[in-house]
Amino acid sequence: MSGKRGMKHYSRELKREAIRLYLEEGKPQAEIIEELEINNVRRVKQWLHKYRQEGEKAFEPKPGERGMGRPPKRENTETYIARLEMENDLLKKFRAELRKLAYAKRNIGLSTTRRKHTK
Repeated sequence: MSGKRGMKHYSRELKREAIRLYLEEGKPQAEIIEELEINNVRRVKQWLHKYRQEGEKAFEPKPGERGMGRPPKRENTETYIARLEMENDLLKKFRAELRKLAYAKRNIGLSTTRRKHTK
């Protein structure tokens, strides 16, 4: 669900405050939503459910969680160098082919026609 356009992300403190208002002060969810300016009317209910299942850990960041999708994959040095060398070789071949085509178009260097030398 995270990452959808227009979706608002709430801080852990705000979530804890909503839980506290509901459990300790006995405020209704509609009043909490209005007071804390929460957009989704079901959001407090979801937070309560999660809190009841996991307790205080419900809103703590999970190990490896950075808050922005998956962590990037890490290549080891050998595979990274091998990949770069392969890309480099491929680009060199591609450049050589482009140069051949450019010479052929201008009729320089690598001539496609053979002329007989007559004296």
